[in-house]
Amino acid sequence: MLRLLSGITTALALGALLTLAQSPMASPAAADSRATLDVKSTEALDKLYAESTVAKDLGANAKGILIFPEITKGGIIVGGEYGEGVLRTGGKTTGYYSSASGSIGLQLGISTRSLVIMFLTDEALKKFMESSGWEAGVDAQVAVIQSGATGSYDTISAQNPVVAFNFGEQGLMAGVSLEGTKVSKLED
Repeated sequence: MLRLLSGITTALALGALLTLAQSPMASPAAADSRATLDVKSTEALDKLYAESTVAKDLGANAKGILIFPEITKGGIIVGGEYGEGVLRTGGKTTGYYSSASGSIGLQLGISTRSLVIMFLTDEALKKFMESSGWEAGVDAQVAVIQSGATGSYDTISAQNPVVAFNFGEQGLMAGVSLEGTKVSKLED
């Protein structure tokens, strides 16, 4: 009986991953056009700035800002997430990137969120841009700044050279971690 349940759970988890992998967000060929991605990224950044003066102040001095307007996460025991975004330096888009991660554990559901990663030093931005696949927690320690119950952000975390803001979460899956999130440059 236990073996049957294990097999069913594995089949459901693989089905969930395949469904997520075949979604329009997971396929670079089916992804939004670059112009649409630029517009959505601007809208996401404007929303973050409207919610947080800390983010707006940090963004004004950031050396680079990586914006993922929509990251989709889903899973049944085994989960995955994927999104596409833009890197802006000097207020201009300088590259297009994907964010992907996988996880195993107690999880069930699907959700979307926005993610903005700010590189606050030239060194942190250079390390990111020169990487062939940047991984949060491995290539850089990233301070994840969450909105508190009052809607305020933790300014102490904003002292790190790389900070990330998660916001706009919708859906039935809770919990945000950037550990193991792999960011890769999309081919031109």
